[in-house]
Amino acid sequence: MPPLWKPESWAERLAELEARTGERKEAPLRRDVRSLGVLLGRVLREQAGEELYGKVEELRQSAIRRREAQAQGRIHEADKLMQSAVLAVSRLTVDEAYRLSRAFAFYFELINLAETNHRKRRRLSLQVSGGEAKRGAQRGELRGTLRAMREAGISAEKAMQWLSRILVVPVFTAHPTEIARRTVLMKRRRMGEFLERLDPIPAPEEELAAMEEALTAEITALWQTDEVRSRRPAVADEVRMGLDYYDVSIFDTLPGLYAEVAAALKSEYGLDVELTELPLLLRFGSWIGGDRDGNPFVTPEVTRQAIAAAKARLLDYYDQRLRQMIDLLTTSAQQLPVSEELLGRLKDFQAELHLSADAMFGATFEFEMYRRYLVCVRARLLNTAGKPSSDPEMLETARTGLSPYCSAADFLEDLWVVRRSLAQNRGVRLAETLVDPLLLMAKTFGLHLHTLDIRQHARVHRKAIEEASAWCEKESGTAPGPLSAETRDVLETFRAIAEIKAGCSPEAIRQYIVSGASCVEDVLAVVWLARLGGVEVAGRGGDPGLMPVPLFESIEDLRRAPEICRELWTNPGYRKLLESWNNTQEVMLGYSDSNKDGGMLTSTWEIFRAHRALHEVARECGVRLRLFHGRGGTVGRGGGPTHRAIYAQPVGAFEGQIRITEQGEVLNWKYSDVVLAERNLELMIAASLDALARPNALIPGAHFSGVMRPEWETALEELSEISFRCYRERVLGDPEVLHYFEVATPAGELEHARIGSRPARRRGQINFANLRAIPWVFGWTQSRLLIPAWFGVGTALAEYAKKPGAMKLLQAMMADFPLFTDLVRNVEMALAKADLGIASLYASLVPDQGLRERVFGMLKTEFERTRDAVLAVTGQKDLLESNPVLARSILLRNPYVDPMSLIQVDLLRRKRAGEDTDEVNRAIAGTISGIAAGLRNTG
Repeated sequence: MPPLWKPESWAERLAELEARTGERKEAPLRRDVRSLGVLLGRVLREQAGEELYGKVEELRQSAIRRREAQAQGRIHEADKLMQSAVLAVSRLTVDEAYRLSRAFAFYFELINLAETNHRKRRRLSLQVSGGEAKRGAQRGELRGTLRAMREAGISAEKAMQWLSRILVVPVFTAHPTEIARRTVLMKRRRMGEFLERLDPIPAPEEELAAMEEALTAEITALWQTDEVRSRRPAVADEVRMGLDYYDVSIFDTLPGLYAEVAAALKSEYGLDVELTELPLLLRFGSWIGGDRDGNPFVTPEVTRQAIAAAKARLLDYYDQRLRQMIDLLTTSAQQLPVSEELLGRLKDFQAELHLSADAMFGATFEFEMYRRYLVCVRARLLNTAGKPSSDPEMLETARTGLSPYCSAADFLEDLWVVRRSLAQNRGVRLAETLVDPLLLMAKTFGLHLHTLDIRQHARVHRKAIEEASAWCEKESGTAPGPLSAETRDVLETFRAIAEIKAGCSPEAIRQYIVSGASCVEDVLAVVWLARLGGVEVAGRGGDPGLMPVPLFESIEDLRRAPEICRELWTNPGYRKLLESWNNTQEVMLGYSDSNKDGGMLTSTWEIFRAHRALHEVARECGVRLRLFHGRGGTVGRGGGPTHRAIYAQPVGAFEGQIRITEQGEVLNWKYSDVVLAERNLELMIAASLDALARPNALIPGAHFSGVMRPEWETALEELSEISFRCYRERVLGDPEVLHYFEVATPAGELEHARIGSRPARRRGQINFANLRAIPWVFGWTQSRLLIPAWFGVGTALAEYAKKPGAMKLLQAMMADFPLFTDLVRNVEMALAKADLGIASLYASLVPDQGLRERVFGMLKTEFERTRDAVLAVTGQKDLLESNPVLARSILLRNPYVDPMSLIQVDLLRRKRAGEDTDEVNRAIAGTISGIAAGLRNTG
């Protein structure tokens, strides 16, 4: 049998790569999906037997027929097929149900890999086809944004000014939404690498067969691996997972990304800009090991370990690059001179060790001064890492007495000495190849890799202030009671911060996020407690200080945020701190909790209004405002296409710097591969530049400029008011909805998936106040309703559209206003992923028939109202009509998601009936993992 990936014609394979549109463009994806499905079938037969494989195919074909009947309006036939499938699932043993759900989950693993590979393939296609004139015309790419700026009349000088203001900071978090184990993620990457190696044109048949065999072996290994954790991951595990992405993609991505920036500037503006001359466009942040809000396992010691692990990972990478430079930079002084500056630094190193050149190096690298110099640089780096070489054969061993680097600036200067010498002596090409990438890394990562944010809830600080104040104010007599464990932890955390900032990289911690901030005192409490713990809050010298960052989460707090910040920024004592931070203040906006608090539409609008008003207040107070957007992976938690979201910011309310969370499963989608990471980071830079320069606004009569028209603001205000009232009355104000949610979704089973170190639920009896946003979104997603992403939007659009001319206005907003377009498209995507037929099965888990019918009926009515309204506003006949790629992806996945949903409902029914065993919970956790992979969403 010929290999599955062998084409009939290699010329046709090349034509597929070069195709820009049509069926030929998607042919490679179909081939990958089909071929991977064949391989999985082989593995299932071999590993689980023909009987299990037969049941998988039976359920899959039944789901396909039901979907087809449903699409063609044959509702009675679709219902019969559903009933037949439900009956078949009910006859399964728990073990069979578990293995069946695993089989379907594996299809998603492979479909996800195929789609990811196709994204990389299409990016390559864009780069190699169409010629320079067509390349990069998309606004999501930097070339496209620069082209739009040039066509709008923005000069090259102005374009560079805009670009120099851009600073994008992705902040990695360990919010528990990543289902997959670290082991599984690593296996996915290996399979992705094999799949990518099947693309080169042409390839010998033997090589194709070998790759196919390797893929089959990896699928087999994955089948034999536990996909669900047997224990909850420790914070240290999450730290390692977060750091892995630097090795997997980010380190290797940045040089290519900046090279693309330089190439785009040359292509669009004719500018020749070297890598070292480009402004710094990216830095990175993390919450992993610093976010202690609701996570008792993030202790001061864990924070110390997270900082140390990040530094160690970075210095290991620097060491690899230095070793490569020592191996390759073999320029001899007998061939070309070396700068006096470099020779002088070598003498400085000798003087520091009190050794002669012969004593330091002997005959090694006798005329290769760059190598001798870099050996000293590496010795300093190893000392910085706290692991000087003990190998007597290594030159660095004799140089252990050289001082470690006390700042990133020292390390950079040592590298610049090499760079300048090469540039002066006909070695520019060597400098660009060997030195410039490391200079770029050191500028980006310093000696610390990323900033680690500390986060804690305002109520914890209030309690700590109360207890600590009692101790501080007591003068005599009986001492106050002992400090609570929570307060001791707060104070010890600040002591740990002070200790870390006293080291060589005080910039490793520079922000302290205050969750649930609702007043000025919540910000000032951090200042008081920090000083009590010995932290220098003000910026000074190389220490940026510790900036309290209020996180406004509820609808009420978002509305009050501008006045809270006005009061804060006019406080005389705080003004002095602002001056030490270069008159800069960061404020964080919470998408998840505002959505849970007010629904999708109101959350979107109130964040937009707070964003705009905060910038107005900042300008009045002479403050440079940087916003931190706490976006989750799903639409219900602020997710959605990144470029669209960044561009939808208010006009005139963006200074070029943005921090944005990258949460849970999103990390793997965006950073599991160099190509994907480069695309994602470029997209964020391009979107930020687009939002800052606003080229569309400079062209007379241009559309989609982002400029807010008065009638649009009035319309959104009214829409938000209607939606907010609907959401508060029908969801938050109805206790039966919360009861329905607990029983008709697997939110309570989230703990068995063990997807994060942080507990999924807060203590105490569940209510809307203590229910976290993640399980709220997670439960509705698993049960296929996804109501956080759309509820209330339909009522708002439908009621508003009753006014004369209202629908025409909404359609104009859809065509021209980025915020509204982003909102509607995200709602549309969620509606397309939802499934009322499957959701009705989850509803059947509610034993109270009256409650079940009332709540599900209400949700179904709002769903249908929202779908109809979205279709009317977009002018489409079907959802995702204008996004065939996403529509096809969902269509491809449904026959595999549906059976897992049926299995999950049946297992939940058994558990609710008293079969609460480890086996049942394990099987439910398996379905949770599979459905999350299928929908590409968890929480």
